[in-house]
Amino acid sequence: MSHKRAVLDTNVVISALIFKGEASRLHSLWKKKAFTVIASGEIVEEYIKVLAYPKFNLTERDIENIIQEEIIPYIEPVTVTDKLSGVCVDPDDDKFLACAEAAKADVIVSGDSHLLSLKMFKGCPILTAEKFLKKFR
Repeated sequence: MSHKRAVLDTNVVISALIFKGEASRLHSLWKKKAFTVIASGEIVEEYIKVLAYPKFNLTERDIENIIQEEIIPYIEPVTVTDKLSGVCVDPDDDKFLACAEAAKADVIVSGDSHLLSLKMFKGCPILTAEKFLKKFR
């Protein structure tokens, strides 16, 4: 299989890092560099914001460690120059599409119904984590 470059939606990253189960396989795969995680600064900021939600019960230090040790070393940073708006029903999701476009990503992996309903964006498939993981079996 060719080396995939993937934009991971926040819900997928949080599931991969915090919850055990199928999604956590993504975490081990990106750490083995089985695929490359692509993210813009805006996306990483959202990862941090969501990790800080009270329901995850993480300290600032926990969040800092997760970002510095589990995410940043494995990310190919992308600068998004063309902001998108109004492509996705949820405007908050446009940043993932813009990042995928800027990076010429192979895939967007998401658990978000708004993104998944698009199925494809400018030739880039939008898959669930489950469908993406099937490629590594």
